[in-house]
Amino acid sequence: MAKKKDMTNSGHTPKAFLKTGKTGSMPSGIKPMLASLVNAPFDDPLWSYEIKWDGYRCIAYISSGNVSLASRNNKSFTDKYYPLTSALQQWKNNAVLDGEILVIKEDGKADFSALQNWRSEADGHLVFYIFDILWYNGINLMELELSDRQLILKQMLPTHDDRIRLSQTFDGGLDFFETASKMGLEGIMAKRKDSLYIPDSRSKQWLKIKAKKRQEVVIAGYTKNDTSSKLFSSLLLGVYQNGTLLYTGKVGTGFTDKMQREMMDQFTPLITKTVPFENEPDINKPSRFRPDPPHAQAVWLKPVLVCEVSYAEITSDGVFRHPSFEGMRSDKKASDVVLEKEESSELLVREKKGAHNNTPSPPLTPPEKSARRTLLNPSEETQTKKIKGHNLTFSHLSKIYWPEDGFTKRDMFNYYYQAAEFILPYLKDRPLSLNRFPGGIHGKSFYQKDVKGKAPEWAKTFPYTTSDGESKEFLVGGDEKTLLYMASLGCIEMNPWFSRIQHPDNPDYCVIDLDPDRNTFEQVIQAAGEVKNVLDALQITGYVKTSGSTGIHIYIPLGAKYSYDQSQMFGKMIVSIVHSQLEDFTSLERQIKNRGGKMYLDFLQNRPGATIACPYSLRPKSGATVSMPLHWEEVKKGLAIKDFTIENSIARMRAEGDIFKGSLQKGINMKKAVAKAQSIFY
Repeated sequence: MAKKKDMTNSGHTPKAFLKTGKTGSMPSGIKPMLASLVNAPFDDPLWSYEIKWDGYRCIAYISSGNVSLASRNNKSFTDKYYPLTSALQQWKNNAVLDGEILVIKEDGKADFSALQNWRSEADGHLVFYIFDILWYNGINLMELELSDRQLILKQMLPTHDDRIRLSQTFDGGLDFFETASKMGLEGIMAKRKDSLYIPDSRSKQWLKIKAKKRQEVVIAGYTKNDTSSKLFSSLLLGVYQNGTLLYTGKVGTGFTDKMQREMMDQFTPLITKTVPFENEPDINKPSRFRPDPPHAQAVWLKPVLVCEVSYAEITSDGVFRHPSFEGMRSDKKASDVVLEKEESSELLVREKKGAHNNTPSPPLTPPEKSARRTLLNPSEETQTKKIKGHNLTFSHLSKIYWPEDGFTKRDMFNYYYQAAEFILPYLKDRPLSLNRFPGGIHGKSFYQKDVKGKAPEWAKTFPYTTSDGESKEFLVGGDEKTLLYMASLGCIEMNPWFSRIQHPDNPDYCVIDLDPDRNTFEQVIQAAGEVKNVLDALQITGYVKTSGSTGIHIYIPLGAKYSYDQSQMFGKMIVSIVHSQLEDFTSLERQIKNRGGKMYLDFLQNRPGATIACPYSLRPKSGATVSMPLHWEEVKKGLAIKDFTIENSIARMRAEGDIFKGSLQKGINMKKAVAKAQSIFY
């Protein structure tokens, strides 16, 4: 029974093979070795087999932590596929690698359409499957046999990052091809085990066998049917032969409306009156499949764009039957697009007849179950993303929001996208005060509470008459698109009510806000410890977090069982006890001028409509700090507000989980707690 290849049993080591390679400086501008198309799979012990990946071919250059990625025609992928660049920067060795960039779905299969439309990590799980190594730490490996190069690659490739993967090889092509076809893969590759790597060549030592018929084609124009409301009805396709563009038919399926809009943006500057084909095709010609086609007008384009189509067969006059659009190919030059013709594998290969080898199914590794990465890519200034079924546009992304630290509006969006699962429980069903900083933390800011007539039609709002008699319509938190919409308005911090719309006059928690004036932060920590002592004495659990500014917040869960007045009086009782223990540097005076520079033990926040920055919220402060929940044992000397920032807070959340969630759960028995306080402290 054939098995997945294991070259570790060859008796040789990567170091031994490296000694046989020639020393030389790192090559550049490599055009990859290409495979010849053949008509059928085969079994032969001199060949190994791999999955034919459905993505973009890529050569990766790694030198002292500097990484560049290049397409097969040396177009840069370095910035476009920035997560792969970042992952390869962690490799400690210098190398030149050959592989394929893909987006993989949850079943492990490649999604070429998602790759074509990929702009950021929110658009799909990006993977670089590596199948060859051409140069390694000063040694040119291209003149070594493929099996030797594969052994070196297998031993040298790091395995700690799911985005960088080794493309596995197998022995036995017949069953492997059959299985790949059943799994819906594009096909398989067959490579001579003793083949050398010859750049910029189409070799018969490497072969591709397609399970589906697909072809790269040049887009030379588009049609618009007289009765159609679509931007275009079909694309006019061609391939080059001896420098002449030949017509291969039309494709009118496989497009979404969004794809058509994006493609028209590319088409418009290429419109020309010159027919790109050697002979102008009759685009309204009937066929036996469409004897009475709708009348169409042709719009010709300069032949520079390339796409890929799948098809049933090619007719005798060179036209595709039943073509379907698969995606744009930005990695291919139009002038290189020729019609691929299948050669006979039997003539190219010494084929072994006989029983099949029962080759195991190719492993389609799904993405690791990891937390989401970034929403927006690091280069485009305006990006539109579909969030929970609605398009949100994020603009001016390089605007600096934290000047001292260099963090941008883009960084803020990416933070809230990654923090969403942690922060949303504290915004759900809560009216929000929008504290907007459209120019960054040092720019003009303002509060917006009333969003009537201004919020998107999908937004949830809550009408409420405030204590001063004003009727307002508050934005209500709850889902990811609302969170990111607020951020798009310049809301650096998130300020929800203490109560929810189901019970607007009954808060879910009582908040103690330790607000220092001329105090040290060690004194804030001391005051927090004293609050903890009081709560422990009352057998109450409190939840503590940094404010992200200068102080500390402590939440006491109430479970919406009490009024704001009751919450405020309870908070006053707690801080009064604390103040009696720390009179030297704390104050209960609301007016700043009457505090004498002492720390304010604020309980008056516990009133209808009042807000403070919620757990995991960014703050508009130098350092790009975060209001971070803490374990009580962390509230000790050495703790600092700037310990938790936009840079490191996501990692902490994922490591610790939501340690603040108890603040939203069952509330205390206030009557019992007050009685206990009276017996202990009064």
